[in-house]
Amino acid sequence: MTRKPARCARALARALAVRGAVATAAMAAVAAPLGVPVAVSMAVSMAVPQAVFAADTTPIAPAEKLLFLTPHLNGVASQTELDYSLVVSAPPEKSTDRVRVLVASDDNAKSDAIVTDANGKAALPGNLPCNPIILYFLERDIAEMEQSTGGQRRYFQQRVRLALAAGPPITDATAQVEGKPVKARKIVIQPYLNDPNAERFPKYTSKRYTFILADGVPGGVSLLLTEVPGDNGDFTHPVKTESVSFETSVRKLSPPAHGAPSTPKPPPNAPRASR
Repeated sequence: MTRKPARCARALARALAVRGAVATAAMAAVAAPLGVPVAVSMAVSMAVPQAVFAADTTPIAPAEKLLFLTPHLNGVASQTELDYSLVVSAPPEKSTDRVRVLVASDDNAKSDAIVTDANGKAALPGNLPCNPIILYFLERDIAEMEQSTGGQRRYFQQRVRLALAAGPPITDATAQVEGKPVKARKIVIQPYLNDPNAERFPKYTSKRYTFILADGVPGGVSLLLTEVPGDNGDFTHPVKTESVSFETSVRKLSPPAHGAPSTPKPPPNAPRASR
């Protein structure tokens, strides 16, 4: 289902963007010390009246549109599960888990897809047409940045948002689906390179985020990746990487109309049970 641009823009503003006068305040908040709560963030923007965004004419960057305003789940039937591999590598340690996106309505028309991981259902911003695995990936990353640095999550939210709003290039790439190459698009950002507070967390100054999306991949998302480089920005020997990559899609049976378990009918020539 195609959503009206104005409605999508407002949804993006509420969940992940800060526009107009709010953006001006956000720029000032970026320079605030990490130990001081930042007044403007993606979470706070959800509570800002829609009138603020309705009056704003700032164009949404192509990277933001591709990540948050694109209906990636178009063509995905209801009760389809998209499986993703979550890999965290901090040599010599490495862990692997699985994240699932259950598409509850055809094409995710109701924006009701559910994301679950080892901890259960993930709480994520709603009313966006994008694949929620993107929101899951960013929310997870921001929570880890907060824990690792002792900084405020709102600060890291804002740095990522500003990096995407700055208009990073969207380049051609290649993704793999069942061993076959498909055309993809790639976005790369480094939110902390020019951060005035980068000296407070020098380990993450060059941290890199990579988003690879492909129409030929069910759900539209092929790979989401963060890399913390080694000394002198050495990405060939990263200190830590975290990735979410598409594995497979599984079509599930629709639930019975009244919640009762359904019993499959035996084929016509099936042997009958003895009395």
